[in-house]
Amino acid sequence: MSALTAPEIILQPVISEKSIDQSGHGHYTFRVHPDANKIQIKAAIEELYASDKVTVVSVNVLTTKAKTKIRGTRRGRIRGRTSPWRKAIVTLGAGQKIQFFEGV
Repeated sequence: MSALTAPEIILQPVISEKSIDQSGHGHYTFRVHPDANKIQIKAAIEELYASDKVTVVSVNVLTTKAKTKIRGTRRGRIRGRTSPWRKAIVTLGAGQKIQFFEGV
């Protein structure tokens, strides 16, 4: 496996009602590369948000499973699957914030 850079590891922040609520408590959720481990994710967050001077206390990683979706059309039902993806919940030190989430 080649070395991944920080933008390749952290694909995008997860913007959902639950993730926005958790950001008030210092927990931030990101969509991450499927091959990235916790140590790489921690280093990537600290590198990408160096302007906010954040220190990562812990990283929890989980893989969401693919779901079967059924969609109705005029020709009948179409069965498909969503793609599985990996997300990381990052906990920052006390009193630290990532400015991106504050405006949402």
